[in-house]
Amino acid sequence: MGEGTARAQATAGIAADLARHGERAALRTASATLSYAELARRVAAARRELDALGPGTRQLVRLRPAATADFVVAWLAAYSGGHPALFTHDDGLARAYGVSAEHDGGWRQTGTSAPDLHPDLRLLLSTSGSTGSPKLVRLSAANLESNAASIADYLGLTGDDVALTTLPLDYCYGLSVLHSHLLVGAALVLDDRSVTDPALWERARAEGATSFAGVPYTFDLLGAAGWPALPTLRQVTQAGGRLAPERVRALAEQGTREGWELVVMYGQTEATARMAYLPPALAASHPGAVGVPIPGGSLRIDPVDGAEPGVGELVYSGPNVMMGYAESPADLAFGSLLDELRTGDLARLTPEGLVEIVGRRSRFAKLFGQRIDLDRVQTLLGLGGYDVGCAETADGSHLVVAVPGSPDAATLAEVAQAVATGTGLPAHAVLVVPVAALPRLPNGKLDQQAIARLEVPPTPVMGTPEASVARLYARVLGRDQVDPGASFVSLGGDSLSYVELSLRLESRVGRLPADWQTWSVAALAALVERADDPAGEPRRRRAWARVDSTIVLRALAIVLIVGSHTNLWVVLGGAHVLLAVAGVNFARFHLADEGPRERVRRVARAAARVAAPAVAWIGAVALLTGSPGWRSVLLLNDLLGSRNWSEPAWHYWFVEVVLILAVGAGLLTAVPRVMALERRHRFPLALGLTTAALVPRWAAELTSYGGDVVHSSLFVAWLFLGGWAAAVARRRRDRVLVTAVLLAGCWGFTTSDLRDLLIAAGVVVLVWFPTVPWPRVLVGPAGVVASASLYVYLTHWQVYPWFETRWPLGGLLASLAVGVLAWQVVHRAPGWVRRRRPVRRHYSPVPPLRQEAR
Repeated sequence: MGEGTARAQATAGIAADLARHGERAALRTASATLSYAELARRVAAARRELDALGPGTRQLVRLRPAATADFVVAWLAAYSGGHPALFTHDDGLARAYGVSAEHDGGWRQTGTSAPDLHPDLRLLLSTSGSTGSPKLVRLSAANLESNAASIADYLGLTGDDVALTTLPLDYCYGLSVLHSHLLVGAALVLDDRSVTDPALWERARAEGATSFAGVPYTFDLLGAAGWPALPTLRQVTQAGGRLAPERVRALAEQGTREGWELVVMYGQTEATARMAYLPPALAASHPGAVGVPIPGGSLRIDPVDGAEPGVGELVYSGPNVMMGYAESPADLAFGSLLDELRTGDLARLTPEGLVEIVGRRSRFAKLFGQRIDLDRVQTLLGLGGYDVGCAETADGSHLVVAVPGSPDAATLAEVAQAVATGTGLPAHAVLVVPVAALPRLPNGKLDQQAIARLEVPPTPVMGTPEASVARLYARVLGRDQVDPGASFVSLGGDSLSYVELSLRLESRVGRLPADWQTWSVAALAALVERADDPAGEPRRRRAWARVDSTIVLRALAIVLIVGSHTNLWVVLGGAHVLLAVAGVNFARFHLADEGPRERVRRVARAAARVAAPAVAWIGAVALLTGSPGWRSVLLLNDLLGSRNWSEPAWHYWFVEVVLILAVGAGLLTAVPRVMALERRHRFPLALGLTTAALVPRWAAELTSYGGDVVHSSLFVAWLFLGGWAAAVARRRRDRVLVTAVLLAGCWGFTTSDLRDLLIAAGVVVLVWFPTVPWPRVLVGPAGVVASASLYVYLTHWQVYPWFETRWPLGGLLASLAVGVLAWQVVHRAPGWVRRRRPVRRHYSPVPPLRQEAR
């Protein structure tokens, strides 16, 4: 038996007998799907090519990791052929270790002879905490196989699973996803796009992804960009650093509602990937724990001087413990030097026997005779509302605290005071540095060395695009300050503020992304920065702009409504188009990824912003004129009033119907089972509700119902629900379906063909045209009218009659002017109040963070 054949047979399941899974999908790329049978053929061919470079000689192979089928084939070929691989993009590192072959579309020799290689060696990886360091982790086939088998075991992976690659494949966590899924014949969707890219999740839905993996930074990004809707999702795994317990609990509860599991895990590159996991059933009740040892492994806690009682260094034993480190090519000849791994993490056991990580031995700084637990500083400042990164300067003279975003001077002073008070350090030893974002390594972990090198800028960084966008958000949404990680949706934005903010942002960046409302302030600021870049190509101001279609429809509809009432023209149907617009905005702003209580609160706040001014205005009119009646004042005429149209009782039908439908839809989707259904099947649910709402509309038609149909919530709900369906229709087929359903509702809906045609045209625009061309000179006026549309509708009943018979155009203009004025008064009043009240700052107490040096 030849040496190459013996080596191949010695290698177990990850790459062995791939063909046993037959035509099952193995790798799904953007352009093709490789079955396991085809993957086996390609791996075998690539292995023969590699062996042919030096028959009977083991190569040290350099691979450039990428989420591609070529990389996976090359890696499996080297692995199954017994050739150790170094994963790196660093040419200097590859030269330093003497790689003898590399793959770049095909195998080629480098001209260097491989160093002595131990027979067990299969993979060289950089440690998770180092970049550009020559120190590597040496892993054997036994390490890789045992860890992949353990992961597949405790995750319950099967051949039906489809994993989305959301982490780099040169990161041990990302690589473990590949290995564990190949071991059981599952499929992997290879994609290297960011989790903030909507196209990634479109593809995940199309591929039926059942799982994805993330480090804490992944979930920060998803929190800002919006949680993806994945109907087939069954499992989300998290490792690569500590995720805040409240975030773990929130994700676990979200998973319970939506039908997927959160699996928190713990590991290090030195243990191949994983050492512990938290059973999903315990995530909500024990969110601070990393759980129990993986199958085949064991954990113990060794005492550490100076640590709290019950706290010690976590030590792991298992077949996945690395062979050892390599700091030079000579180290590649050594066999396994370790039988256990001292993790360097401080841990304790809970009464239930679960492991909790409480700190890092090497994360203690010794400053001015005191040992400072840097992880505890970060954690407790986080509890006080400050998201920071901490490190000790290289010379040991200062504690650096990096504060992301655009913190003002007062915030920086608060952080400095909290750290100095909690640690006992003198104020001059604490350097609080504002940064645009916390520096991170490629795997998403904090870059401690970069933080340690930060210096306080000579002057505060003010006037940055991020600060500018944050101030704009604060002004429009009526907030004192806005976190750079927040989005319009997470800040409770609604359709009223959407118009003003979107137009102001478009004036800065040009055309906004379709889903900008889910983008973080920091992400939008990056667009502003690129648009403002003096070195960039100047943007030409064109005569026409692309404007959100809901803004244009709101402006046109309210003008048509008031103009028809003043007898300037008779073009009816604008209010019904506004009902569909309201449905679109409901889906945009009120179906955020949150819990039932938060959704109810969000919908209640939005309803109050409509109901409060409406009740106040209608009540004042009733007190002064004696009409309308109390049902209209309390917005209950649709529910408790006559079924026939009468004036002025039905003047405010639109406000009542919007509130009834928005609150009803909000309460319905806050039911946990419905919420889970909505997140898994967004479009089918919305389309189904729209279709169901057509039943009473057509029943009234077919039974010759004698009451008012076109102004009653029961008979017009299909328009609101159709707008919701339009907002979540992502594919062409979806848009065709919702268009067909809406046109079926429009056909013969009113007694006027022109009115039906106008409503149909409005809903078609909503479905097919997210933006429409609009004269740039009219963008500002249209935005103002759209923003004030509610107030124009409320007040115009008392304005236009003064002009109706003498000057209809004057009635229209006066109604618009009064409505805009009322909107400005209501919209700006909270800001006026805040500017006139004294500012009081609140300091969050931070418990003691220091330990006496011993």
